[in-house]
Amino acid sequence: MDKGFLVLETGEVFEGILIGDKQAIEGELVFNTGMTGYQEMMTDPSYKGQILTFCYPIIGNYGINDIDDESKEIAVSAVIASDICDEPSHYQLTRSFSKQLEQAGIPGLFEIDTRQLVMIIREHGSLRAKIVTDEWETKNITWQTRSLLSLVNSVSVKQSETYGTGDTHIAIMDYGYKKSIRNALLQQGCKVTVVSYQTPLHHIKELNPDGIVLSNGPGDPMELQAYFPVIKQITQDYPTLGICLGHQLIALAYGAMTKKMHFGHRGGNHPVKDLFTGKVWITSQNHGYVVEEDTIDYMQFDVLFKNVNDRSLEGLKHCHYPVTTVQFHPEAHPGPSDTNYIFEDFLNEVREKKGALTHAKA
Repeated sequence: MDKGFLVLETGEVFEGILIGDKQAIEGELVFNTGMTGYQEMMTDPSYKGQILTFCYPIIGNYGINDIDDESKEIAVSAVIASDICDEPSHYQLTRSFSKQLEQAGIPGLFEIDTRQLVMIIREHGSLRAKIVTDEWETKNITWQTRSLLSLVNSVSVKQSETYGTGDTHIAIMDYGYKKSIRNALLQQGCKVTVVSYQTPLHHIKELNPDGIVLSNGPGDPMELQAYFPVIKQITQDYPTLGICLGHQLIALAYGAMTKKMHFGHRGGNHPVKDLFTGKVWITSQNHGYVVEEDTIDYMQFDVLFKNVNDRSLEGLKHCHYPVTTVQFHPEAHPGPSDTNYIFEDFLNEVREKKGALTHAKA
């Protein structure tokens, strides 16, 4: 087995065993606390440009299947794990974890002390890191500067894609959407059209959707500032649901501000309180930026959800338009499905407005 080295911008070096592709790679080092769902995590486009550390001590024990990918390819730049299971057991598996990395050309390291690594990230915040194959390279690291907008460009569809034949037509503005979002809408009887985040407003109107979903995605939401006017107009013309990055973009389009979190929320057990009902839901999350609550215009929005652990803002409801935003992932995958009702509530608003428009025309 070949040795590899993880070098942090703070100077620490971790030695481990290389798996997957044996190439040097650089990215933002983050961690996810989930006990399961490594396949969904690796294929979640929100991880584009990041080196993902798995907190759970053994990864790969149920292998990789042909069902649970969240996008068409692995999104992470690399993975870090404590231990890898190369003899998985599951009736749906088609290949092992390490074979998946090898086939996708993605490097990884295992036999890393992930507990110590996570402690460093928690202390310093998300860090730049690099995987190298030779020990001498650990002494001569140069760090690249990368446009975060290029991350969204690399994961968004280039041409529109349509799925389903339902009577309710939903357009997904794709900043790096998860397949599970599309599937959640299809399961509710929708026709779904996925369009690039760069799609002009008049092209969206030509599609004649009944509602819009602004998807999750990677990078800094402020990199998409040029699209804020279109996003704001969309929310005024159509019932809209913003998920994760989409939540942040809607808030920014209405004048709020975002900030980078110390090490983000990534896992499947984040408690979120609904301020309207008082109920607490357990949610799946994957984000490194957050909307600053004191920048919200309360003439425009009510705060809908808050994180129980750190009190960060987790969702908004527009006071006048049928617009809802959530920082978490109601479709889960991986994670609990407590908040799947978010899609039902959104589609009720969509169908209510569609019915009102139909009645008015009649």
